Amino acid sequence: MKKVTKILCLVLAILMLTSMLVACSSSGSKTEKKTITMATNAYFPPYEYYEGTEIVGIDVDIMAAVCKHMGCEFKIEDMEFDAIINAVDSGKADVGMSGMTVTEERKENVDFSIPYTKSKQVIVVPVGSTIAGPDDLDAKKIGVQLGTTADLYLTWDKEDGIYSEATDIQQYNTFVEAIEALLQGKLDAVVVDQEPGKVFVEKNEGLMLLETEYIEEEYAICIKKGNTELLNAVNAALEELKANGELQKIIDKWIPAA
Repeated sequence: MKKVTKILCLVLAILMLTSMLVACSSSGSKTEKKTITMATNAYFPPYEYYEGTEIVGIDVDIMAAVCKHMGCEFKIEDMEFDAIINAVDSGKADVGMSGMTVTEERKENVDFSIPYTKSKQVIVVPVGSTIAGPDDLDAKKIGVQLGTTADLYLTWDKEDGIYSEATDIQQYNTFVEAIEALLQGKLDAVVVDQEPGKVFVEKNEGLMLLETEYIEEEYAICIKKGNTELLNAVNAALEELKANGELQKIIDKWIPAA
């Protein structure tokens, strides 16, 4: 009898120790992990970009704050933007965060957290361009980053007949490459998210940002479909960061009020 009691006590002790060691879960499985892997494309300032060898930006700071709230560490995997959702879906990464807009098409493959900020798709053109807004993009050469909402929306608009077949949508691996092509006269315009667009215009003489936006959208964190444990934990952290003002402080740090 004493032997049985000792065994039961040992089992209970092991279970208690295991629960204390679990800091957070990065998957829907029984395997617990202390490190969250964030997939991103680090060519999207001020959301994520390289400062020397370090990746910094809004999304990096927000994920750091989320993981701190969850009791986790996190690491970043830089990859092509078009590969992020596949990385999350396959389990190579736990979350995807790269100024990612919530769309119905993407929701077929991954789940999304509550939005953490809003943005707009804007149009960058050379100074002196005759393009004044979205209606003037018809039959023009337009640069986009592969897999981004700029790519999706322009492709859909062309398929829906809003733009004619003469409209040439050219896809690039990064917006940096698209902007370089614009500066070289190979494109008439680039459609890009608002804040990166501002950065590109500030750093490249001869470019301007049109006042009329292409479309407004919301950014969120993508998570493997069905991983409700991680999704709920991330949402709880974001709600807390919104409530205590830390989320807005992070955004204001990188995008100061005009």
